[in-house]
Amino acid sequence: MENIVSPENLVYQKPTLLNDTDMHYCPGCSHGVVHKLIAEVIEEMGMEEKAIGVSPVGCAVFAYKYIDIDWQEAAHGRAPAIATAIKRLWPDRLVFTYQGDGDLACIGTAETIHALNRGENIAIIFINNAIYGMTGGQMAPTTLMGMKTATCPYGRQADLHGYPLKITELAAQLEGTCYVTRQSVHSVAAIRKAKRAIRQAFENSVNRRGSSLVEIVSTCSSGWKKTPVEANAWMEEHMFDFYHVGDLKTVES
Repeated sequence: MENIVSPENLVYQKPTLLNDTDMHYCPGCSHGVVHKLIAEVIEEMGMEEKAIGVSPVGCAVFAYKYIDIDWQEAAHGRAPAIATAIKRLWPDRLVFTYQGDGDLACIGTAETIHALNRGENIAIIFINNAIYGMTGGQMAPTTLMGMKTATCPYGRQADLHGYPLKITELAAQLEGTCYVTRQSVHSVAAIRKAKRAIRQAFENSVNRRGSSLVEIVSTCSSGWKKTPVEANAWMEEHMFDFYHVGDLKTVES
């Protein structure tokens, strides 16, 4: 009988950097997929001993439990500042932050914009699910117009709440950024593109080409009050119309 578990017959193998720890994320959450991609890319680059991640305050606060590399926890919104210090002290390291839309685009807006504008040689992974997932589903800077949350139960209104913040488009205008892209992980094809984007951003950090920002348009089943399948469909129907997927800026070295 054929050995169906032999390496040549494996469809998928868990990255060795991904710890055998139960994740705390809700079913259907995009964080787990992105964690897997980060672990795979670091392994494929051979940077296991030289990768340093900075974890945020928010749903991904425990990122350090899941990927077996060096991590530094940052105060809310301050991950780019911490990453700046790390990269300047150890310029040969792969340094990246992993942040949600509240951490990056609200309390951390100034840190993000100024680090990117200075051209710090770091990669920023930005998870955008248009809501505060961890604290109960409140409105985020990225919440869409008309989208209902715990703090805008009748939908976001421009005259009351302002407009959704396209932080990635802002980043693309800054002189210090060398690579700015928006991707997703809702399908196999999208996951492959997101992995290539993460790889490019990480290579930019290692080779000190400037700042990279990889936004991942994501779902939040619990915050959106939908099943994982419904959340994916809602994201495709609504999120992609406003947050267009694709490369926004690529500077050739």
